[in-house]
Amino acid sequence: MIQRVQSIFLFLAAAAAFGLLKLPFATTASEVQASGLFADGNYNLQDHIALIILFCLAGGLAFISIFLFKNRKTQSMVGRFSVIANIIGLALAIILFMQDLANLGTAEPEDAFGLYLPIVSLIFGILALRFISKDEKTVRSMDRLR
Repeated sequence: MIQRVQSIFLFLAAAAAFGLLKLPFATTASEVQASGLFADGNYNLQDHIALIILFCLAGGLAFISIFLFKNRKTQSMVGRFSVIANIIGLALAIILFMQDLANLGTAEPEDAFGLYLPIVSLIFGILALRFISKDEKTVRSMDRLR
């Protein structure tokens, strides 16, 4: 149901993942032509197709999982896939950044708000999974009483 706590956490996880479409991970004061990521001065999802796919998949799965409340096992499985896509996307973003550091030269990258959104999405996804499993345990314990 929409008013359950895990639905709110799943919505926030999806919103954080989709928020990355507009917010950059890091910025530089000027454009760095030698860099593949900071050629426009911003490192964001649009710099690599795999980042777009992974974070949109994570956000989409979290959003779809909201409406699977009637089948908690499926909801939990889809939520897990969302968390896994988020972890892989975060790892890929870090790897791409580390590989591109040599091309930056003297430009110093500064953290942007988008750097923290994958972590926020991951935390909300894990909290949602925790409440889904807690809900499943409650339902199973009520079935035993009947």
